[in-house]
Amino acid sequence: MRAYRMVEWESPPELVEVDVPQPGPGEVLVKVAGNGLCHSDISMMAMPGAIGEAIGWHVPFTLGHEVSGWVDELGSGVEGFAPGDGVALLSPHSCGHCSFCLRGQDSICEEGLVGRGYGRDGGLAEYVLVGSTRDLVPLGSLDPVHAAPLTDAGATTYHGVRRVLPKLVPGSTAVVIGAGGLGAFAIQFLRVLSPARVIAVDTNPDRLAIARDLGAHEVLEGVEKDTAGRLRELTGGAGAEVVLDLVGIDHTIHAGLTALRKAGSFALIGAAGGTLKKPWYGHLPKEAEIFTYQGSTIADAHAVMALAERGLVRSDVDRFPLDRVADAYDAMEAGTLKGRAVVTLDA
Repeated sequence: MRAYRMVEWESPPELVEVDVPQPGPGEVLVKVAGNGLCHSDISMMAMPGAIGEAIGWHVPFTLGHEVSGWVDELGSGVEGFAPGDGVALLSPHSCGHCSFCLRGQDSICEEGLVGRGYGRDGGLAEYVLVGSTRDLVPLGSLDPVHAAPLTDAGATTYHGVRRVLPKLVPGSTAVVIGAGGLGAFAIQFLRVLSPARVIAVDTNPDRLAIARDLGAHEVLEGVEKDTAGRLRELTGGAGAEVVLDLVGIDHTIHAGLTALRKAGSFALIGAAGGTLKKPWYGHLPKEAEIFTYQGSTIADAHAVMALAERGLVRSDVDRFPLDRVADAYDAMEAGTLKGRAVVTLDA
């Protein structure tokens, strides 16, 4: 089968031929319908080998962690699924038995640094092997190609929105900085799950138009020195109860924290390398909660699929065949996509 693999560290991935994996006891072979692309894939491509090896990743491995498709073959002892069932694959890896997993905090599993598409074979291939039915989410009536980004971009964003929901009472405001792939989901979850007024911020006017279409009450173009002041004006000077920074550069972190209301919540989701340069005392809102995270729980993934199946959340995608996967990454980097880039393998 064809697979897009990291063959050597700090070298471009290659589309190569590999054997179709065979499921052993308890395992499931999934025929891939679509694999959503993520900026973290690009980080892996440039990762020094010493760092990759230190966290337990070993080349070669197949990229891709936003995966959906159909059950193709069951290993012995597998129950609850049948060939042909539509499934999405959980994006973050978790062991199921560490102290975090046992508390339902599997997004911070002790073994979560190594998983499907990051150190182990992922879904940018015609087939992918799944180690346990624990990793499968039934799709019901959902189109697998549109469901693929929900496993990471959707579930990760839902994880953050779910955490700040207690702050979003009637009359509150939530700001989404970065209205791209994750931001599009954040806007939708905020509208579906809370009564908050939603303000979207982005430098791309096309993304802001999409943000409005998805339900943002207000949009603000640009991330500049006066962004925080403009956000304050939109909140009558009070500031926002919640700010979700899906970018993570110095400007967005500064703007988001400055626009945050006392006792508000600031979530840093974007991993663009920004820093908090000022001392916390006297510069951060009193009683504010500031947190960062990557990933989601199993419960988050199931909840997102349920919302999508009910038609409450949509997943817009730009399709690319496997032989154009490099073009898809280029389009994602250039910011020319209208939805999430999904490499399709169902043809």
